[in-house]
Amino acid sequence: MSDHDSPSATSIHISETQVATPDGALYVKRWQPDAGAKAPIVLMHDSLGSVALWREFPEQLAAATGREVIAYDRLGFGQSDANPHQLQPQFVENEVHAGFAPIHQALGLDAFVMLGHSVGGGMACMVAAAYPQQCKALITESAQSFVEDRTLQGIRAARDNFAQPGQVERLGRYHGDKAAWVLSAWVDTWLSAPFAHYRLDAALKQVHCPVLAIHGELDEFGSLVHPENICEWAQGPGEVEIIAGGGHVPHRELPERITGRIARFLSGVA
Repeated sequence: MSDHDSPSATSIHISETQVATPDGALYVKRWQPDAGAKAPIVLMHDSLGSVALWREFPEQLAAATGREVIAYDRLGFGQSDANPHQLQPQFVENEVHAGFAPIHQALGLDAFVMLGHSVGGGMACMVAAAYPQQCKALITESAQSFVEDRTLQGIRAARDNFAQPGQVERLGRYHGDKAAWVLSAWVDTWLSAPFAHYRLDAALKQVHCPVLAIHGELDEFGSLVHPENICEWAQGPGEVEIIAGGGHVPHRELPERITGRIARFLSGVA
């Protein structure tokens, strides 16, 4: 494990570790404010994402909320080991046991807050459903509540873009020699016939904690029906935050607004 202190105004202690799973090791990074005693926030990245691709957001979020922030690379992504399997149509639900559960146990987490971006938002919903007593709040950003035509159109456009010279190599900056697997895991799984049945309603009916659903008005991977669905299907109190003019990655486009909104939402959460 390596540690260093951030030079930010709020003192944030940053550490890295590896967590073993039956299929390989997961890379985990933690941002811990000096006085962070409330439930930590666990981040779930998107389909091409990684810890590194969260960039400054975890540290900004830790400073804004005063909570520890924990992010990990799913198996096959970033600095985690290669995934020896193809993704199954149930991979969103499966992440609860494949990735989150080993980290939950290894880090000794009790109460926590889930925050997921894009497909990571679906995974965050699944975790919140599986850990109803321990998940104190759920935050989704740009999450898809079902497989919408708009989502598939966005994925096809991205697939065509990645077919251009040098594009997969760009992905390799974050995923190394796993880049082709990462791209296939996204495109081929989402465009497959079995995945067309993916929905979050059953899981969200098991979620009773407060929910904040953030969504960009111009998100090319999903319409505004998704945050409405997430708050309607969840059983706890829900808040929808639409980012006017926002795209698929609001935390990168408007980091201060997003961290501030999350901090306000979590102000009443232990």
